[in-house]
Amino acid sequence: MKILKTVNTLAKENTYYLVNETACLLIDPGSDTDHILAKLATIGKPVAAILLTHAHYDHIISVDAVREHYQQPPVYISDKEASWLMSPLDNLSGLSRHDDIPNVILAPADHHFQYDQPYELAGFQFQVVKTPGHSHGGVSFIFPQEAIVFSGDALFKETIGRSDLPTSNFDNLIAGIKQELFTLPNHYKVYPGHGWETTIGHEKSFNPFFR
Repeated sequence: MKILKTVNTLAKENTYYLVNETACLLIDPGSDTDHILAKLATIGKPVAAILLTHAHYDHIISVDAVREHYQQPPVYISDKEASWLMSPLDNLSGLSRHDDIPNVILAPADHHFQYDQPYELAGFQFQVVKTPGHSHGGVSFIFPQEAIVFSGDALFKETIGRSDLPTSNFDNLIAGIKQELFTLPNHYKVYPGHGWETTIGHEKSFNPFFR
């Protein structure tokens, strides 16, 4: 599996493209719609699904554009944040401090994540785990065969996600990271929603929130 990334202009959010021999999975399509569509065209494979770690505006802006250009690939999200796709206040694009961007209002998701069994989509095998705290429906995606995890806005390199937003909770954020991510082997590589890649072992040793 190949992993490609777009660092979007808005909030420096990371969009990830997971590519195998037959298809592509798209994680958190952010603000740079033209670039995302151009990257998908270069990849040249069908989009099997769009996976959302959470529903804050900077992670979802290009969802419907990708749907329109790629034959409506299914969108997966936590049931706790499914309604946020249609609500600018909940996805935060409608707050007064974001008057510089349009309200984000999207079509509903196709599926809510299931946590009790692994997924297999177009040859991609992964598990979805709950990592709330930055938002109450935050999730992470674990790919055991590749020893990687996409942590959304829960865990970053040597820091963690904000916990001062609506539905945020610091204690839940710390607990989710410890229970779902720090139980992974140290060599697992972490791809966060913003910033640089890291590893589970590095974060156990150097993240100041867990010393």
